[in-house]
Amino acid sequence: MTSFAALFEKFRHLKALVIGDVMLDVYWWGGVERISPEAPVPIVALQRKEVRPGGAANVGMNLQALGAEVFMASVVGKDAEGEQLIEVLQQRGIRMEGVVRSSERCTTTKTRIISRSQQMLRLDHEQVHDLSLQEREALLNQITQVLYQIRPDVVVFEDYDKGVLSAELIRVVVNACQQLQIPTCVDPKKKNFWSYTGVTLFKPNLKEVREGLHLDEVNIHEGSLQHIHALLHARLRHEVSLITLSEKGVFSTDGSQYWLIPSHLRNIADVSGAGDTVIATAALVWAATRNLRLMTEIANIAGGLVCEEIGVVAIDPHKLQAECERLLDKSEFFYPQ
Repeated sequence: MTSFAALFEKFRHLKALVIGDVMLDVYWWGGVERISPEAPVPIVALQRKEVRPGGAANVGMNLQALGAEVFMASVVGKDAEGEQLIEVLQQRGIRMEGVVRSSERCTTTKTRIISRSQQMLRLDHEQVHDLSLQEREALLNQITQVLYQIRPDVVVFEDYDKGVLSAELIRVVVNACQQLQIPTCVDPKKKNFWSYTGVTLFKPNLKEVREGLHLDEVNIHEGSLQHIHALLHARLRHEVSLITLSEKGVFSTDGSQYWLIPSHLRNIADVSGAGDTVIATAALVWAATRNLRLMTEIANIAGGLVCEEIGVVAIDPHKLQAECERLLDKSEFFYPQ
């Protein structure tokens, strides 16, 4: 591989399976001119509505935007929101063989009301109980078919604690991926934090690390973060830690080499979905290169770029490639072939 252009072209030849909690993000945009006479609340004059895939579906959108062929595995309700989510994803070319429709639960939907680029209210419609035995078996069957028939280049677990992922499902899928030599990348949440034993890449944020390890505070320096990796590795036996540090950047290590990379100066508009972009970008760069520093640098840039947009959006690959070429010295990563 000789350049960022060659790397981004390689993304187009990769297949990725995303497993986790998909959501439908609904945006109501409007203007506010007065306060309601019925209660001290603003009246929003609705101007337009927009729907976007969220949660694990947004990870899929980011992977697809970067050029990969994407397969989704999740459970959605047999409702209008589920139909809408599947339709939007299929329109983007995302494969839905791994998605199970269930009459036992609703499709997780987050409705945001926005005026003048400011989020005023969010309404959540969801059920977060664990899947039933029938739902789990159906989902695992779909995932197994994709793994053995498609043989993806990388598997991403996107956990939002909405009930789709369980310790047992995670264990079975990770074991299958190890047998097939497929790297596994994880964006964890609280409930299943310690269930991802043996994964390739574990990507918590700083808050999740503090909660998982019961730490009052974390000092942002190499020694402290390396110690955190050692604590995580002692229980998870994973290969790589990638810890996002909000405005302080990202840290990665495999136990021998490590990188603490500061964030780049951005006009931050909205941090929603940035973690989805980071895990998607990191997964593809790792699948393509196995280069820890390159993965960390590019994921860091990608996470910052999407924070310049309002709402949950997928990464723009052209902007990302241009920023990589502007901010990174390609001679440190690529060599003539």
